[in-house]
Amino acid sequence: MNVLTLAGDGIGPEIMIQAVNVLQAASNKFELGVMLEEGDLGGAAIDRTGLPLPDDTLAKARAADAVLLGAVGGPKWDTIERSIRPERGLLKIRSELGLFANLRVAKLYPQLVNASSIKPEIIQGLDLLIVRELTGGIYFGEPRGIRTLDNGEQQGYNTMVYKTSEIERIGKVAFDLARVRAKASGKAAKVCSVDKANVLEVTELWKQTMIQLQESDYTDVGLSHMYADNACMQLIKNPKQFDVMVTGNLFGDILSDEAAMLTGSIGMLPSASLDEHGKGLYEPCHGSAPDIAGQDKANPLATILSVAMMLRYTFQHEESAAAIEQAVSEVLDDGLRTGDIMDTDSSGLTLVGCQQMGEAVLAKLG
Repeated sequence: MNVLTLAGDGIGPEIMIQAVNVLQAASNKFELGVMLEEGDLGGAAIDRTGLPLPDDTLAKARAADAVLLGAVGGPKWDTIERSIRPERGLLKIRSELGLFANLRVAKLYPQLVNASSIKPEIIQGLDLLIVRELTGGIYFGEPRGIRTLDNGEQQGYNTMVYKTSEIERIGKVAFDLARVRAKASGKAAKVCSVDKANVLEVTELWKQTMIQLQESDYTDVGLSHMYADNACMQLIKNPKQFDVMVTGNLFGDILSDEAAMLTGSIGMLPSASLDEHGKGLYEPCHGSAPDIAGQDKANPLATILSVAMMLRYTFQHEESAAAIEQAVSEVLDDGLRTGDIMDTDSSGLTLVGCQQMGEAVLAKLG
């Protein structure tokens, strides 16, 4: 099991230390034989090489079985040429590795029900999965750019485009995972496909393709459809109506962040980006948080839970993944909280920093 770690920028190095410690502990406990290698991505890579994704990092990523990422970006690099900003490195590594399926689980830990801004009765028991197409759509479509019109006015333009094969590929991931989740929960398998087919031809094709795929290969999985704007509203109004949501790159970017905040903090949520063979890049859903970088205030749990996703999806080792998730739950039971999940109205809670939270998970893991 070869894992490339990319700490990145901002709080990335801090959370990566804690996640790597947990990964190494799990490897020792379950005799997984994990081998680690480091690389640069984002701003850290720009400072070293001038590029957000250096060739040596990409070569290491291709050779690894999985990649664990901290975070990229920060105001330090906001004024450099757009094509070489930190975020371009993240987009490029996803594209170069063929990581077309982004999985974001929005699961509410019962200990954190009061940390959310949503009423407890709305979110209690929340556990949904958003499957986002990651390498197509408007983020990668051509032509794109900023041009000057004949009258001298500037115009920005992007192209939103999907082929049937791309839609089918992400649809299969969503339907397959709905089956897996249904088997584990004992509930009926269901997928909600999110589009804007009333105004966008590209998502009219999306909807038609999802219907055809379900009718041909997944008649045991329920399929519903929802416009993206309504889906945003329904996530707040009644999020537990959803199990698996599948959508394109742009809508998935928006919906997954919205769903993350239902759980009280984006700092709690991991993500996986997978290729056709299960190789993945794993990262927390939050950003680089440069305002708290180096202050031991970051929440490492999303990155630690990303390690659990790695063990489950790429290495198919459920026992170690479940052990890490259980360790996180027990730490929350003990009342330990980083600032982003601290509930000042509740008693029995202890404010801790990034390092102490990571060490507490390690202790529970044994």
